[in-house]
Amino acid sequence: MNLSFQSVIRLNNGVEIPRLGFGVWQAKNGEEAENAIGYALEAGYRHIDTAAVYGNEESVGRAMKKSGLKRNEIFLTTKLWNADQREHRQMKAFEESLARLDTDYVDLYLVHWPVGGCISETWKVMEEIYRSGRARAIGVSNFKIYQLEELLMGAEICPAVDQMEFNPCMQDNELLAFCRERGIAFEAWSPLGSGAFTRDNTAVQIGKKYGKSGPQVILRWILQKDIIVFPKSVHKNRIEENRNLFDFELTEEECALLDAMNCGKRTGPDPDCVDF
Repeated sequence: MNLSFQSVIRLNNGVEIPRLGFGVWQAKNGEEAENAIGYALEAGYRHIDTAAVYGNEESVGRAMKKSGLKRNEIFLTTKLWNADQREHRQMKAFEESLARLDTDYVDLYLVHWPVGGCISETWKVMEEIYRSGRARAIGVSNFKIYQLEELLMGAEICPAVDQMEFNPCMQDNELLAFCRERGIAFEAWSPLGSGAFTRDNTAVQIGKKYGKSGPQVILRWILQKDIIVFPKSVHKNRIEENRNLFDFELTEEECALLDAMNCGKRTGPDPDCVDF
């Protein structure tokens, strides 16, 4: 598979999204988040993934401005939080995110979690946001097949993306196939299992062949599955390491070893149990 740091996936509406991005979950608003994003942009990342609930949208906006890059050079994702769905303030929440990010549009706006009783209503607002031009693409996060089916029943616009936990121990291949059949791009969060796979022996042993770390092997494995991924870190050396995935390619046998680790074990919440 011929991949580079500049490789993109074309979404179902024609918008191009970088395959490798930078996540900012748990990066503290202020100096920590701004520095991390600054390191990432200096290292060449052009895809930033944040969310209203992360509490660092202001830092994302400031770091983007400080970078000196033009707004259209950065692919920016943020997400609609659950309480804003329950309180029927989806549009207001989106506008608040734009204000915190200090931008007049985002490249991708996602429903962060499927909130029961709100899916159809929320998606209609998402479609309105998309039609306004203030989100170049809209999608969902943490939606299982039945939740996507509920959304699609009344949708005029198909989600461009479904962002879901995906790592060696949590591979929902049925959902992945469902999304591909419908032209929905798949994004992986928690690709390293919240750090659980940083020293995984299978990945470490594979990495020795290429002079790569275990995390680099896992990130490359995800990319070779045509899945978008955005590892997170606030450390400059790790941020740079996580981008060096394009001078080696895993064999089918090596990929199969990681495929075989799947046991359906989540490191994050189950989308069936969204009570937060």
